[in-house]
Amino acid sequence: MTSKPLVAVLDYGSGNVHSAVKALIEAGADARLTSDRSLLLDADGLLVPGVGAYSAVMGALNESRGGEIIDRRLAGGRPVLGICVGMQVMFERGIERGADTEGLGEWPGTVAELEAPVLPHMGWNTVASGAGSRLFDGIENERFYFVHSYAAQEWSLEVTPPFPEPVLTWCTYGAPFLAAVENGPLSATQFHPEKSGEAGIRLLANWIDGLRTTTV
Repeated sequence: MTSKPLVAVLDYGSGNVHSAVKALIEAGADARLTSDRSLLLDADGLLVPGVGAYSAVMGALNESRGGEIIDRRLAGGRPVLGICVGMQVMFERGIERGADTEGLGEWPGTVAELEAPVLPHMGWNTVASGAGSRLFDGIENERFYFVHSYAAQEWSLEVTPPFPEPVLTWCTYGAPFLAAVENGPLSATQFHPEKSGEAGIRLLANWIDGLRTTTV
């Protein structure tokens, strides 16, 4: 009998994240909302939610030493999934309403306001998944739920062998922006899988299946 992968959802005060826990459980994980450091470090997967302003999320992450936990996991090749602002903070910085905030710096680049006539970008949209994507396996043509005014709109990380090229998934709202990134143990989505119906559950299940292969 195979046990369910344990996914720790980082509890650092980022709004209501119980829907993410429920979605992970539906997708096949043993999911727990926690701030326990040992559990966050040792779980098969770590989900980093993010709701609200970039600066507020970074402040809460710094206060809880969440960035240190994320960095330690990634250094050990242990999977991390960021969602919404939890994706944005993986970049070097975010510029929001005039505030220039330092991010976690896992990826180079700046998160900035979308170039679109109406903000926020709220509702369902299709994405162009990158070749070889594991997250979007079987759901390449589905729609996902977005609610945001800011995003990473370019990618500048250069990867040299033997490291594989990151898989980039783009969406267009006014102009193209990154909807998801799969980069070794670090994956992230700008949209909310937990609010994206069956397609979102399938995406989480795809990520959880990847946890099984990394923990065998």
